[in-house]
Amino acid sequence: MKEILVLGGGASGLAAAIAAAQAGGSRVRVTLLEQNPAPGKKLLATGNGRCNFDNLASGEPERYFTAAPQALASLLAAIDAAGLPAWWEGLGLVHRADETGRLYPYSNQASDLTGLLVGWLDALGVSVHTGCRVMGMGQKGRGYAVQVEQEDRRTLLVADKVICALGGSAGPQFGTGGFGPAMARRAGGRVEPLYPCLTPLRCKEAEQLKALAGLRARGAVTLWEDGSALAREEGEIQFTDYGLSGICVMQLSGLLAPGRGPQEPAVTVDLFPVWTEADLAALLEQRAKRLAAFPGCWQGMLDRRLGDALWAAAGLSGRKPAQLGPEDWRRLAHTCKAWRFSGLSLCGWKQAQTTGGGLSLEEVEPDFQFKGCRGLYFVGETLDCAGSCGGFNLHWAFGSGVVAGRAAATTR
Repeated sequence: MKEILVLGGGASGLAAAIAAAQAGGSRVRVTLLEQNPAPGKKLLATGNGRCNFDNLASGEPERYFTAAPQALASLLAAIDAAGLPAWWEGLGLVHRADETGRLYPYSNQASDLTGLLVGWLDALGVSVHTGCRVMGMGQKGRGYAVQVEQEDRRTLLVADKVICALGGSAGPQFGTGGFGPAMARRAGGRVEPLYPCLTPLRCKEAEQLKALAGLRARGAVTLWEDGSALAREEGEIQFTDYGLSGICVMQLSGLLAPGRGPQEPAVTVDLFPVWTEADLAALLEQRAKRLAAFPGCWQGMLDRRLGDALWAAAGLSGRKPAQLGPEDWRRLAHTCKAWRFSGLSLCGWKQAQTTGGGLSLEEVEPDFQFKGCRGLYFVGETLDCAGSCGGFNLHWAFGSGVVAGRAAATTR
């Protein structure tokens, strides 16, 4: 009987173990090792507890961040060929799509999806060991020996195939620690530098934002380097006492990979993307005259605190609307549409939704087998592929797990 060992009980590990047991049947024995007291801890927190597990646009390579876009395209094609929708249907998952294409369990409960996956482990006879820390791995004959620590005791587990689903470094509060990419490096793989991805951004002008901490406003955010616009995202912007957050800001963080991102990045915030600067200047001036009885010209447009911050950023502190001339209104409109923040840096691992960097995608076959070692697979967040917000990371995690699990069970 073929022994398959799955390291890690997150999204990719759960999918790999289930797919391997389904494909191998009585010919394989699948064991899953998880450090936490139960599998799926991080999965329970995804989508604000609703588990945005996929996206209708998940096969589009431009929705992912990686140093190897050509290899990514072939791996996404392999996931597409695996038929994830049919796999989920076979497991009994009923889902719904929102207006942006995000897919959720119909119940909107991450616990339901996690419970479904864990239930299938039991139904398929997968042996689950929790409280296990993987300490190391080496080749043993034509297979592998994995050193595991459980309750202060170390044991050696031997398997014909190993699927490494140990994740990256994002979310250490969920038990992650970057051991997956470290294992890949020790196996001789080329690992791209790790960085917190889908995370808020700190900025040099944070002092200006302390009074705005917690405020949210819709708008557009553009990433710049040396006067060139690199990317633009629209959505809800959240102001914090250290910088900027919100999905549109977090999307841009994926472009700040060490070694391949901009050297001196900056962002501009446009709080009125539907107006040109000239039209906005005229509108603000007109409103100031019409609403002379109100403080400023922001009534019904912006929170007063946000308006005051823009007023100051435009150099108008201490001046009243009636004292402004045409040039002043143009400067205010420009600030509203191009409020600049520089000295950007990524927030840490605890705030990151996923890990950027990891084992290079060029180091794995289309079935996610490591090219350097037959029978060793790397999936999910161990690899240099970080998806955009909206279910893309879980598409990658579940998809890579299913493809690798089936391959491990069916190839010699």
